[in-house]
Amino acid sequence: MTETIGKSNAELTELVNAALRGQPGCETARITGVRLMPEVRNGRNWEIPNVVIGDSLISDVDRAVITVQHRLGRKFHLI
Repeated sequence: MTETIGKSNAELTELVNAALRGQPGCETARITGVRLMPEVRNGRNWEIPNVVIGDSLISDVDRAVITVQHRLGRKFHLI
């Protein structure tokens, strides 16, 4: 398994927001923070509990959240 880089909640939230807004149709979407998944020992140990969709469509945001969590979850873990 590849090592991930530890990030604080604020750092990871900023990264996720930038990645989310970069997805098609999600320019107005944003998250308020990420949440630690305490029982996870390996891999992505965080989740996105809430998304403010703004003018974005729910279907676009749903797809984007899954994509962002998958991509950034391989690179970063929450400390």
